[in-house]
Amino acid sequence: MNRLEGKVAFITGVARGQGRSHAVRLAEEGAAIIGMDICAQIPSVFYPMATEEDLAETERLVKDAGGRIVTTIGDVRNREDVQRAYDAGIEQFGHVDILVPNAGIMPVIDQGSEPQAWHDAVDTMLTGVWHVLEVAVPGMIERGEGGSVAITSSAAGLTSIGLNTFPGQAGYSAAKHGVVGLMRLYSKQLAKNFIRVNTIHPTGVNTPMVANAEYGAFVNAHPEVANDDAYKNPMPVELIEAVDISNAIVFLASDEARYITGVTLPVDAGYNNR
Repeated sequence: MNRLEGKVAFITGVARGQGRSHAVRLAEEGAAIIGMDICAQIPSVFYPMATEEDLAETERLVKDAGGRIVTTIGDVRNREDVQRAYDAGIEQFGHVDILVPNAGIMPVIDQGSEPQAWHDAVDTMLTGVWHVLEVAVPGMIERGEGGSVAITSSAAGLTSIGLNTFPGQAGYSAAKHGVVGLMRLYSKQLAKNFIRVNTIHPTGVNTPMVANAEYGAFVNAHPEVANDDAYKNPMPVELIEAVDISNAIVFLASDEARYITGVTLPVDAGYNNR
């Protein structure tokens, strides 16, 4: 029997990258998917962001995996958009058991030097996570069946690593640390409801956020970044795959992890164990 049979997962940032991988893996394990993505460019982000075509491809892949999915285009910075996506999922599937607040951006170079990049980073990766929690957790409590929340943080949410002190980089670091605080608050408050709350901390992942021409050009122009041991994993792998994080989320969402809450879980090839 699939580990997540009968469960429903609400995933943000689902159009590609880690979010798409999470949607497919959870669907393979039996979960229905409520997916949301902005499918538009945020001006402070230096690389091309996901499109409506990307979102349609996620839908196809989930269905090919035997899953059910409903998707909405929306911005996690806007609580009304999150509510609309959640309501569409509830109308289709009736409830939510698993939250994966995953939407993220990396405005750390180029136009990330503009003050707006701070607000875009914090609003997307911290306020956006809070919006998902505020919209979806009350229904989970009311249903009384427990649940799992797995928030995407970063190896940078446990360390001081960063390329610079640009507003976008500062906002990224602050947001990835900030969701750990949210996790600890909500895990304590929701334990009595058997709702488990954890954060996931990946090292660099082979997705369009990192593996893109723009970032490649930056690294080529700044070889000190590629050569800096601070950016290297102890295990001899440059980037991990999105499915490596997805597998951890499947575990945390399953009954196998029914008593695991309040944990910062690194999926980082040993990065934070140096």
